Amino acid sequence: MNRIVIVGAGQAAGWAVHTLRQQGFTGEIHVVSNEDHVFYERPPLSKQVLSQEAGIESLNLFSTDQVNDFSVIWHKPDHATQIDKAAKNVHLQSGKILPYDKLLIATGSRARIPVPEWAKMQHVYTMRDIQDCQKLADKLKTAQHIAVIGGGWIGLEIAATACKQGKNVEIFEYGSRLCARSVSPEVSDFLKKLHEDAGTQIHLNATALSLVEQADFSVNVVNGQEPAKQFDCVVVGAGAEIAKELATLAELDVKDGIVVNAFGQSSDADIYAAGDVAIHPVLGYCIQSWANAQNQAIAAAKSMMGEHTAYEDIPWLWSDQYQSNIQILGTYQPEKTQQIVIRKTNETQISFFYLDEQSQLINMIAVNDSKVVKLAKRWIASSKVLEVGQLQDPDFNLMKLK
Repeated sequence: MNRIVIVGAGQAAGWAVHTLRQQGFTGEIHVVSNEDHVFYERPPLSKQVLSQEAGIESLNLFSTDQVNDFSVIWHKPDHATQIDKAAKNVHLQSGKILPYDKLLIATGSRARIPVPEWAKMQHVYTMRDIQDCQKLADKLKTAQHIAVIGGGWIGLEIAATACKQGKNVEIFEYGSRLCARSVSPEVSDFLKKLHEDAGTQIHLNATALSLVEQADFSVNVVNGQEPAKQFDCVVVGAGAEIAKELATLAELDVKDGIVVNAFGQSSDADIYAAGDVAIHPVLGYCIQSWANAQNQAIAAAKSMMGEHTAYEDIPWLWSDQYQSNIQILGTYQPEKTQQIVIRKTNETQISFFYLDEQSQLINMIAVNDSKVVKLAKRWIASSKVLEVGQLQDPDFNLMKLK
């Protein structure tokens, strides 16, 4: 094997390259990126970087020296348009054709804009890459009235960042509660109170939204039959679209994302996928998280090298909002949940545990309690049977349940 081509240059691609070199691959690694900035993590974009508490350089996964040592052959900014499976080539927008022995698709996802016309408005923003972050950060220097469309994690993080800067923020959520796809009603209520206590106004069931750009480029938001409200800018945080087009054109097995086995291998033996674009091999849907992108890419890179490494990690993600660090372990599965246990140790520290009929943990959300998350990973991995009374009792030391 002499040449590996990677399409994408984000978290998954960066860790794949790192792993390939660490595992002793000495052949050519070609990376196709539609951005000049490469191998960076995205979670801080909506938080520390947007607030300008941290600079762009803080996003880098590796130092400049490390990246140079990877000896990557770059194709940027460029875009992969086609995979020829028979010839084992990747065609680029620039006209280049890249042969490969193994190919990794790490194209990730992009911001979903429910109404295409919104993208043409000058002060309607999304948050997906460095350029998006810089544009919105510049606008927040002068904007006072901010509308956020979408009450999922990205929308809530942006709302918290803007509110902490003293902005007037309103959230418009299509559904009946916040983060409904990933957390239970109890956690949705916690998040709603967290934001309302900070002064943010939340509009649920906003199913008939329209945006109207004004002569001064401010934006009127019309929510159903309610009177229009004027905002200096609107941020659309309405979820993500999986960037699976390349795989679809290549006639790989594709559903909501690229179908892969435990080793990251697609329906073509020489084509792998990792990160947002790849369906989790156990759960059966795409997981959009920092940890998933990193660890699935590491497993895929090792497998490409012949060291078959299964990726079956329990999903884990986190969010910082105001003074709350919120960590989610596992996935929200109401059909399997038999008991919900809420443990509140103080006003700022609370955990939600979701147990199945065997009293085993399947999902948890911890606020300002990273230690219990580490414990919970062990509980899930070992199928530990838990006692509700112990979980509920704030005076019981959970470390005894190692």
